[in-house]
Amino acid sequence: MRYFFLLFSVIAFGQQLEKVDFTNMNAHVNLYPSEKLINGNVQYDFEVKSKIDTIKIDAKSMTITDVSINGKVVNFKNNGKTLNLFEGYKVGKNQITFLYEAKPRQALYFVGWEANSGSEQIWTQGQGKYTSHWLPSFDDVNEKVIFNLSVSFNPFYQVISNGKLINTSMNEKGSAKVWKYEMQKPMSSYLVMLAIGRFDFKTLYSKSKIPLELYYKPEDASKFEWTYKYSKQIFDFLEKETGFKYPWEIYKQVPVHDFLYAGMENTTATLFAQDYVADEIGFNDQSYINVNAHELAHHWFGDLITAKEGKHHWLQEGFATYYALLAEKHLFGDTHFQYELLKNAEEIQKASKYDTIPILNEKASSLTFYKKGAWALHYLRESIGAEKFRKAVKTYLKKYQFKTVDTDCFLAEIKKVSPKFNTENFKNEWLEAKTSDTQKAIAMMSKNKVMSQYFELQKLQNQSFESKKGLFSTILKSNKYYILSQEIIYQLIDVPFEQKRELLQLAIKSNDLKIRQAIAESTRKIPVEFKTEYESLLNDNSYVTKEIVFQQLCDQFPEERAKYLTATESIIGNNDKSFRTIWLLYACLDKDFKPEEKPKFYNELINYTSTQYDATVRKNALEMLLQLNPTDERVLTSLVNATTHHKWQFVAFAKNTIRGMLKKEKFKKVFTELLPKLKEREQNFLKGEIK
Repeated sequence: MRYFFLLFSVIAFGQQLEKVDFTNMNAHVNLYPSEKLINGNVQYDFEVKSKIDTIKIDAKSMTITDVSINGKVVNFKNNGKTLNLFEGYKVGKNQITFLYEAKPRQALYFVGWEANSGSEQIWTQGQGKYTSHWLPSFDDVNEKVIFNLSVSFNPFYQVISNGKLINTSMNEKGSAKVWKYEMQKPMSSYLVMLAIGRFDFKTLYSKSKIPLELYYKPEDASKFEWTYKYSKQIFDFLEKETGFKYPWEIYKQVPVHDFLYAGMENTTATLFAQDYVADEIGFNDQSYINVNAHELAHHWFGDLITAKEGKHHWLQEGFATYYALLAEKHLFGDTHFQYELLKNAEEIQKASKYDTIPILNEKASSLTFYKKGAWALHYLRESIGAEKFRKAVKTYLKKYQFKTVDTDCFLAEIKKVSPKFNTENFKNEWLEAKTSDTQKAIAMMSKNKVMSQYFELQKLQNQSFESKKGLFSTILKSNKYYILSQEIIYQLIDVPFEQKRELLQLAIKSNDLKIRQAIAESTRKIPVEFKTEYESLLNDNSYVTKEIVFQQLCDQFPEERAKYLTATESIIGNNDKSFRTIWLLYACLDKDFKPEEKPKFYNELINYTSTQYDATVRKNALEMLLQLNPTDERVLTSLVNATTHHKWQFVAFAKNTIRGMLKKEKFKKVFTELLPKLKEREQNFLKGEIK
């Protein structure tokens, strides 16, 4: 019955779309962080095309009052999931207004307000969570509406929503500022967004004169250049490559704390994780470039044209993934592009034993929709030629703009530009098959000279060191593309140091961070005669390299640990403070390093576990503290608190750690004693685990 009900619900909403068309929404909302509450008034314009008994608006766990249609109060039903309308409307144009209030448990997140740290934010996530948890709207992506949102909030914050900011004003009481945003074109409800925080922004302009508003926290002003590097170039490239002008009036990008994913392509206003805000060194470890291009590409593939149902989700994620790679090819060249495709192919191949659901299935994995989908497009583009592919995509975008599509819509455009290409075979082989053809992928990549050399190098893995030493030396001296040198370094791992010393010294002289990082992570035992060269890696412009090298040196030369601690004391690292938390662990463990400051170091780690920090920082600090003092009540309290966080990755870490600890009697006793001091939700989880 459960599955029948779900099917019936989908069919019922499909019938509504045939008979009713919601066209415009104007809403005014107020937010109250202390209560985690949102309320407001909503107006929808809609057209009834033919007689219908009930019209539904999705509204999860909301209180709804004062419902009027065409200016008259009407009766309605609110079942906690939908607002059901059954009177007052007519065939033709109609308008509904109502008030609502909600305390969303998902889709709208109040971050940092309890800690009162100055980094308080509010942001939304509609895809996969449903905007209908915070704004009465439509869970069915096929219902596209022009959304206009006004927001009242504290004037000391910045409020960002979809579309252009029309004006700001103070409310009648003078207690709040009102931001009024308007859209010009329709979109699916999952793309409606809201972000509130203390932000500054700079505006760039694309070649086509579209304003690009790039937001950042005031304290991150020095990171602006590196965070948004190549943003304008990416925008200009995607307009040219798709052959279709950016379909909206403005584009904004906003980094937020503890975001659920890397980024989200809300129409005209992408949100992305604060983790991608980087300084000059952090840029070399984890740049925002690929995510930046991916979310922007969605503004064509997903926002402009939306997949009708889950099984066609690759039309959004596969396209966004592939066009992000094409943007990187534009920026960094074909070899970079081919190597990224190779890494994706290797990931797909590695997962092929258990990840067998094909692309055209709503239950397919993210890996399948994103990376396998991108590979399908690459095969298609290579097969029919880049120019024909561009022509088909341009026609596809123009024909289906602001509509929903399925896979056959796209393949029909491919067939028009390349009649001899067998789209059915392509569909069977790439979209409906459980596995992909690895050999075809390798053959395509081998057209690139460097990739061909890379594959030849890989074939030498099992050959003797002496037989390939000369070739290795030649490649390292030539300073060719870094992946060749990396492959050589990895093949040297088990070769005795005296035999490979000359090659390692050639490699370490390279100024390429990736080659030097390969040396850092592949050196298991640091020979004394190589120690000086290895220590030089601590100065590389990569926090990842610094972290690897710092730990290796501290572990293998404990008598010099104080020297390494002193040399790196000022390094914080990336946003997750991974380097700093590891440094604090070693500073606490080394009894000879600043013994009088041990309490300060320990308390700094404790502080990083508090709710004023992002989940990534808290997790790193907790991992260090669980090595230092796993029975500290402050540590365990923070660990249990993590089980109530909105970010599932952090929750999983906390729950799995606690479950592992509870297998030992001493921890069960400590957790039991801690129970009365915890909040109700924390107690409920821990009681269940202890039992």
